[in-house]
Amino acid sequence: MTGSVRRGQKDSPCMALVPDDPLAHRALESLLHAEANVRRRLAGDLEREGLSASGFFVLVVLVSAGGELELRALRHRLQTSKANATELIDTLVIRGLVTRSRMAVDRRTVLVALTPSGRATVDRCFPEHSERVQRAFAVLNEEEKRSLAVICRKLAA
Repeated sequence: MTGSVRRGQKDSPCMALVPDDPLAHRALESLLHAEANVRRRLAGDLEREGLSASGFFVLVVLVSAGGELELRALRHRLQTSKANATELIDTLVIRGLVTRSRMAVDRRTVLVALTPSGRATVDRCFPEHSERVQRAFAVLNEEEKRSLAVICRKLAA
């Protein structure tokens, strides 16, 4: 029964759930707790700006891409669905941090561009955000950070 959950004894009034791979379940639980704690530590500076971590990441990706990207390329960099990307971009457009337009050459292609206000937001928030990231990961040495990055890439693949 690999990959499933086994039931307890039939005559037991309560069903006992026993995972086939308890270590994987403990790893998942640890990963979820760590992710929640790191997100919580990083959220402070962004919440004051009225930004989610995902919204801020969109702005940072746009800055690193020279200020604009096709929506398709942005979605690929964010590793997100069309619906989620649309919601994120809609919120940032309403806040005046990005613009969305159709390319003249191919009207099917949507271009997302950083506004001056969006750039100012990244310039203002990134230094404190970067310090928070550094503090959140300070409990790890360099080798542990490399290992964590490798492990996360494997899980994301």
